[in-house]
Amino acid sequence: MLTLPNLLTLSRILAVPLLAGMLWQPDWALGYGIAFALYCLMGITDYFDGYLARAQGAVSKLGVFLDPIADKIMVASVILVLVAVQVLSGVSVVAGLVILLREIAVSGLREFLAQLQVSVPVSRLAKWKTTLQLIALGGLILGGALPGWPWMHVAALAALWAAAVLTLVTGWDYLRVGLKHMDS
Repeated sequence: MLTLPNLLTLSRILAVPLLAGMLWQPDWALGYGIAFALYCLMGITDYFDGYLARAQGAVSKLGVFLDPIADKIMVASVILVLVAVQVLSGVSVVAGLVILLREIAVSGLREFLAQLQVSVPVSRLAKWKTTLQLIALGGLILGGALPGWPWMHVAALAALWAAAVLTLVTGWDYLRVGLKHMDS
């Protein structure tokens, strides 16, 4: 059960408080630099846990359960801390909120559909959404590490808004599939 892929997934979950702690002081460029390195390391482990599980034939129920949870915990934590310290502020909070609400709604929908034994595969567009959202959050973190590069923050906000738009599109796609299986 505690295979290397599962340990990598668990390490991502356990690293979230450290990541959040590094982000808590927005004027601490070194902390944001460390946070960015940790965020990238967490992304790399996300790739390798899945790759190793498939390559070693070690895909487990625990891994299938924990991997998406680890991703959601990391994304939600980064968004919440960035809002709390006002790195993400004003109307851009709406983009973060859209992402969080979709994650909660799709998770609930997947749980409901699983009870009906209906699988909803991840679409290519949803993978692009995830990639864009991770790049955007990484850009916001990196922007805190490089305060002399204000364009980084602007580019990251643009990517976050693009991810929010894709979030709405993919969320609607999942909802349409789910509605077909709900009673009227």
